Amino acid sequence: MPVVVHAVAGCLAAFVLAVAGVLLLTPHAGRFGLVDHPAGRKQHAHPTPLIGGVAMLVAVILTMLLPSSEVGRASLGYGAAAILLTTVGLIDDRVDLSWRLRVVMQVVAALILVYVGGIRIEQVGNVFGFGSFDLGLLSVPFTVFATVGIINAINMVDGVDGLAGSLVLAALGMFAAAAFYVDNGAVLERVVVLAGGVAGFLVFNLPWPWRRQARIFMGNAGSAFLGLTIACFAFRLTQSNAHPIGPILALWLIPVPIMDCLVLMARRLRMGQSPFAADRGHIHHLMQDAGYRAPGIVMALVAFSLLVGLVAAIALRAHVPQVFLAAAFAILCVFYYWLTSRHARAIAFFRALRPRRLRRELLPVSLLDQERIGD
Repeated sequence: MPVVVHAVAGCLAAFVLAVAGVLLLTPHAGRFGLVDHPAGRKQHAHPTPLIGGVAMLVAVILTMLLPSSEVGRASLGYGAAAILLTTVGLIDDRVDLSWRLRVVMQVVAALILVYVGGIRIEQVGNVFGFGSFDLGLLSVPFTVFATVGIINAINMVDGVDGLAGSLVLAALGMFAAAAFYVDNGAVLERVVVLAGGVAGFLVFNLPWPWRRQARIFMGNAGSAFLGLTIACFAFRLTQSNAHPIGPILALWLIPVPIMDCLVLMARRLRMGQSPFAADRGHIHHLMQDAGYRAPGIVMALVAFSLLVGLVAAIALRAHVPQVFLAAAFAILCVFYYWLTSRHARAIAFFRALRPRRLRRELLPVSLLDQERIGD
């Protein structure tokens, strides 16, 4: 019970600090060039501060430094990697860095997790049906690959007000439930603190009935910070021998960003493009073309994430073989690849999922919708 009390107190502290950070930083965003101006493909109506990422980082770091918090090796590694990526992201938000440089910095951050924080993927469970598969010498490169992949998956899904933050908050909630279930108090406390910081940011990033658009954005600094956070705590949750959880569960707790990222990168490579090329093929773009508004996209994808995460957790608890869950996720990705290989088919699918009373005729796709635009 003390662990839960500390976790709740940390969550509230991070929430308050994140809200305070946004309120304090917003008036100064223009001075530092951290404002996203509407132009070209950008659909927001007003210049919007890009300070969500630094507000969340400061809130989380300060909460972790409270006297009641224990700062161990893992926290130091995570904190150092988070500060690095958020700093690089802030520079990128201002001067638009090359994607190659961003990836190099993401690799460095992943190596900090491994060698400073002692956080790595050492085994992937029984995903092949032949018993637990230990990575051995492949542990570090696999950890780096997974970390960079998750960071970019969160970045790519950050295209609608409140979407990336809400998906991350849903994942952190499921991480917390899993940590509580296996009595992993260390991960539980940290995850709940992070959830508080993300919730404080979402107060200003989600559309509300009295405010139709976000007041602030997280920017590339925020998406990198959240991607690193998801990667770090997915690894810590699934790689603990004292509190074992099947590593395959991590895929099912963050399904939308991973599925969207894998499918789009596979399609871009098949077309001879860079995997980091910009296009309008992301799931939120398709849902927008199908007539969904931002709140509907957020609610639908968060509900889907929570549903499949719950089903996967129940399946693991019922001792369903991990190889079946791995195969099911692969089938889901293949289905999504087929579905989205034709724009009209994807639009028809998403429109069919809308409640009948909310459906409306979809206008023909414009030339703007067809051009290769940013993530």
